[in-house]
Amino acid sequence: MGFNCGIVGLPNVGKSTLFNALTATAAAQAANFPFCTIEPNVGRVALPDARLDMIAKLGGSAKIVPTQLEFVDIAGLVKGASKGEGLGNQFLANIRETDAIIHVLRCFDDPNIIHVMGSVDPVRDAEIVETELMLADMDSVERQIKTVEKKAKSGEKEAKIQLGLLEKVKVALEAGKPARTVEVADDEKKLFKMMALMSSKPVLYVLNVTEDDAATGNEWTKKAEEMAKAQGAGSVIITASIESEIAQLGTEEEKKEFLETIGLTEPGLNKIIREGYKLLGLQTYFTVGPKEARAWTVRKGAKGPEAAGVIHTDFERGYIRAEVIAYDDFVALGGEQQAKDAGKMRQEGKEYLVHDGDIMLFRFNV
Repeated sequence: MGFNCGIVGLPNVGKSTLFNALTATAAAQAANFPFCTIEPNVGRVALPDARLDMIAKLGGSAKIVPTQLEFVDIAGLVKGASKGEGLGNQFLANIRETDAIIHVLRCFDDPNIIHVMGSVDPVRDAEIVETELMLADMDSVERQIKTVEKKAKSGEKEAKIQLGLLEKVKVALEAGKPARTVEVADDEKKLFKMMALMSSKPVLYVLNVTEDDAATGNEWTKKAEEMAKAQGAGSVIITASIESEIAQLGTEEEKKEFLETIGLTEPGLNKIIREGYKLLGLQTYFTVGPKEARAWTVRKGAKGPEAAGVIHTDFERGYIRAEVIAYDDFVALGGEQQAKDAGKMRQEGKEYLVHDGDIMLFRFNV
């Protein structure tokens, strides 16, 4: 089940430094000039989840397997990218393939690091990138309308729905609103996703500050947070250079000590990973046994068979039922057998809606 977040922003805002920290590698070259990242780099990172450690401990599991999220480091966009400026077309194509956008905004001043716009203004920078995505989407929508119109005129039912949706999106884009602001009916959702519009993707703003502002933020982050709130988007304050340093430390104890010295309780990366997961509408369920305790990713609103299918398609195809224990019951009672003895293990059928933190065992027959 592949879910990924594309890391975007103007050049020199800290994208590649952030990506390197996220993956604890130096795969993406972080240099002080635009377009240092020519090809998108992809890294998979574990979702920080203390529940998994607790489940493994109570279950006596020999191995712990966390769930993962994929991040794609995409080279810096510039004004005019939708018309091919910089390496525009290539970058836009890379964004199109992601599920959500992590938009890094520079909220610090440093005379040694060039700002392509000549000054620091995160709200302006966000608008530049958003505008380029919307302009590229407008071109795409206009092309799609031409294609679909002929089919709609011939009376094809799905084409009529698609045309109506495209026209709704076009009106929003012309008004300067991203595609994600368009209300999409249930029968339009699949078609909307197939349109692959960049401004339809959910956004998390990552506000990159200096070490002095890591704990409290600054005037720039306040403005950026207000903008994010107005859009219904999330925001996280981090210092990319600090995150890079933390990623290089060997032990959890060293990381904890380092964080304490700068007044932080956890790495900013943990917040980004969790927020990215939430942004994608995902949740976690667990399986546990002597061999391993494992976290699995499933979308919110998934039913039992879909969750089983994440492990193997045969589990979904031959799904009979799921034996489910809520995480809180599992921990409070001290493990699977104790929860079972206390009547806290439930038998759930095909219509069961999976909850975040469920501990599940699937029964199936193929």
